Amino acid sequence: MTNDEPGHRYSRMFSRRRLVLLASAAGIGAIVALGGSMGYTQLSRPWLSSASAADTQSQQQPAGFADLVAKVKPAVISVRVQMGETPDAADLSSNEEDNPPPTQGSPLEKFFQQYGFGEAPGETPQQRRIVIGAGSGFFISPDGYAVTNNHVVDHAQSVQVTTDDGTTYKAKVIGTDPNTDLALIKVDGKSSFAYANFADRAPRVGDWVVAVGNPFGLGGTVTAGIVSAQGRDIGSGPYDNYIQIDAPINKGNSGGPAFDTNGKVIGVNTAIYSPSGGSVGIGFDVPAQTAKTVVAELKDKGVVTRGWLGVQIQPVTKGIADSLGMKNTEGVMVDEPQSGSPAAKAGIQSGDVITALNGTPVKDSRDLARKVAAMAPGSSAKLDILRSGESKVLSIVLGEYPIGIRPMPTSFHS
Repeated sequence: MTNDEPGHRYSRMFSRRRLVLLASAAGIGAIVALGGSMGYTQLSRPWLSSASAADTQSQQQPAGFADLVAKVKPAVISVRVQMGETPDAADLSSNEEDNPPPTQGSPLEKFFQQYGFGEAPGETPQQRRIVIGAGSGFFISPDGYAVTNNHVVDHAQSVQVTTDDGTTYKAKVIGTDPNTDLALIKVDGKSSFAYANFADRAPRVGDWVVAVGNPFGLGGTVTAGIVSAQGRDIGSGPYDNYIQIDAPINKGNSGGPAFDTNGKVIGVNTAIYSPSGGSVGIGFDVPAQTAKTVVAELKDKGVVTRGWLGVQIQPVTKGIADSLGMKNTEGVMVDEPQSGSPAAKAGIQSGDVITALNGTPVKDSRDLARKVAAMAPGSSAKLDILRSGESKVLSIVLGEYPIGIRPMPTSFHS
């Protein structure tokens, strides 16, 4: 259990499903071995009035995405990394026995070995000395700054990127943020790269989305779908706020962009749900709004700094709310303030329920974590709390979240 976060809620949340990070790495994958099934109900559309039908007709859907793809595809890159065999790299391979490569023993096995995925003939994970990984990314400026996922370049000893025209460049890692799984890399020596811009607004559920990336090493692959949902919490960390899309994405798509029909990046492809490791139409993107903020700080400082309370918290259940005379279950209950933390110095106690930060209601633990993280270390804040049925307001000076510490327990091996 970690600071500013619910105790074990996330670690259990998807115990009956499988979540896959999308970076491909020599048959290795950051896979949480879970499982489950879902059904669906076919719906009629009685709500479609004549007015809305006219609106629908006036908003002509594109006949295809060829013009859009021609515009954005040159900004997308394939990212290839080399990682020396380290204890962490060995951990990445630990699921291979339980989750063998889907091509093992199939006619496609030689094809995938040719592109650097899977073991060379006769080679075992114990004999391997160099791990080859692949993902995706996209330039965000003409001078070679590019975005990808942290789990694509984590532990990388060298990074190469390949542009849409087949040219390969060396790249260096400028900074990473494991908490949002984002990374900023840089290619030097050129100032005229094609690049993409982040969208200024969040997409709506139902909007078209086009994903471009490097699935299984097949660079320059384009898929299309719609935005399926917003604000998804997949249990990877306290700042989860993923966009769910149904455009097919697979291992190797990690770090690649998802575009709207205006050619703006609405999200960074990061993870999928899958019972087999392949796409089933449930993918998750880091929203552009999050990526813009994180990337700007990585470019400026190489790291992301966040405000920090220093408390262990849990959700307010109905039973807790009833016992405290609360009208609803909004807010978070403090399990324990960490010794010497800003929370402890401000007088926060075990059993306190935090209901608002600077006058803004706190909905749940994720909401509090995001609100605190968005504030600069050293900022002053007011916390509304409920203690033994009595409302209080405490003043607090936020600390800086310790760099290098994952805020949530997780089964991912990055």
